[in-house]
Amino acid sequence: MIVAEHLRKTFPGKGKHDAPVVAVDDVSFTAPDGQITGLLGPNGAGKTTTMRMLYTLMTPDSGSVSVDGIDTRVDPGAVRRALGVLPDARGVYKRLTARENIRYFGELHGLSSQQMEQRITELASTLEMEDFLDRRSEGFSQGQRTKTAIARALVHSPRNIIFDEPTNGLDVMTTRGLRGFLKQLRDDGHCVVFSSHIMQEVAALCDRIVIIAHGRVMAEGSPDELRELAHESNLEDAFVRLIGSEEGLHA
Repeated sequence: MIVAEHLRKTFPGKGKHDAPVVAVDDVSFTAPDGQITGLLGPNGAGKTTTMRMLYTLMTPDSGSVSVDGIDTRVDPGAVRRALGVLPDARGVYKRLTARENIRYFGELHGLSSQQMEQRITELASTLEMEDFLDRRSEGFSQGQRTKTAIARALVHSPRNIIFDEPTNGLDVMTTRGLRGFLKQLRDDGHCVVFSSHIMQEVAALCDRIVIIAHGRVMAEGSPDELRELAHESNLEDAFVRLIGSEEGLHA
């Protein structure tokens, strides 16, 4: 389970005398085990900054994050071991094969050779990577790079999964496969958090949705609860009403 409480993050203004830019302002939510929690919002809403604080890449100015009861400020190393992360920038090492990319991360997590090979076999089968597993990553398609990055993130069998816009740039068939994979992780009891600005994706996957705009949580709940809260029958219309504008919505 991942718990975010009163997260705030600012960045310096562009000019010397410009006021700081508030990217995230008092964001709180809970992502339970066995559910997919989606962070939904327009571009620039603060989703990626929030995600980066969840997986310890950024330190909040105030507030806290805990993963399975471990505070990121107290033991960030233990938190990272409990997380599998697909960040917004998901480059792979081009001179290595997909297998070697995954194995390298397994070594970083202290897996034995036997454990690594077992996990690589499992993940390659689940993600349908067998045909490019032993090819060098240079020249991979976007879908092949994403699958390699996902397998690399999950090689150590983490309980908590954080994916930042996982289907960005993927074709329809790869997107469908990835959605099925996320549902399987949920059904296996994992805590899954992912961000998106694509309404159909969130509606198809999420048990709970946290709507973020202007760095704040505007509403949260199940899709049905959000439609009821906004007095709308359509989730897209509910989203627009709850953030108060049409900005940045990719339907």
